[in-house]
Amino acid sequence: MPALFSFTLIVLIPMLIGFFYAFTNWNGIVGSDMKFVGFQNFIDIFTRDGSFLHALGFTALFSICAVVLVNLVGFFLAMLVTQKFRGATLLRGVFFMPNLIGGLLLGFTWQFIFVSIFEAISKATGLKIFSGWLADPQTGFIGLLILTVWQLSGYMMIVYIAQIQQIPESVKEAASIDGASGWQMLKNIILPLMMPAFTIGLFLSISNSFKMFDQNLALTQGGPYKSTEMLALNIYNSAFGANEFGFAQAKAIVFMIIVAAIGVTQLVITKRREVEM
Repeated sequence: MPALFSFTLIVLIPMLIGFFYAFTNWNGIVGSDMKFVGFQNFIDIFTRDGSFLHALGFTALFSICAVVLVNLVGFFLAMLVTQKFRGATLLRGVFFMPNLIGGLLLGFTWQFIFVSIFEAISKATGLKIFSGWLADPQTGFIGLLILTVWQLSGYMMIVYIAQIQQIPESVKEAASIDGASGWQMLKNIILPLMMPAFTIGLFLSISNSFKMFDQNLALTQGGPYKSTEMLALNIYNSAFGANEFGFAQAKAIVFMIIVAAIGVTQLVITKRREVEM
């Protein structure tokens, strides 16, 4: 009951109120005039405001790259630290540590690296590749990817470690006795038995990548010229920058539907590929 009460008060009721605001022209100021505009806000998303569609495309491209890299790196780290060697436990803590840092602090830290340290390297070496990283859309995109992979890979590593440790040693030993190579064991035994972890890892990384806000705000602020603005930041700017709270709520509903559809589709596809140990 306490959990249900907290969920209702903090999540469910504000969400229902937000649904109502999405059909109004409210500017977010208490006591201001508010008119019911029907589906006009939803129509304006695709006709009046081109920034939403650009942010959607950028977020989709970013999420695809981030999901692939985060899960690949996380799985590689999990395979590494589950080997029997001295210092494996210490490495688990080191790789997971970036996930404990807050998003804003993480964004400002990497902003200092890309702006100050990279610029110093550029001046010292004469290599222009290190100059103006966050002032260019392409390198700004890469910078966001680096930040995300650095932060989330350790978390995915923990998910994959839990699943790797559940694979019976007898199965691996039987495959080894039958003459299976390391690649064959990975392809035919480990990866199929890892599918439950992949289901969770993909869902979490897709959700986190699409909803990323604080890192985007701290690192690039959506610049230059909104070229690296993601959906969450676009909605935030509409609500608190342009005072179009009702319009921003309509964007948030569309955003929620897109993320939910992608997440459910991924869960259905990966669940079908799971096998029992």
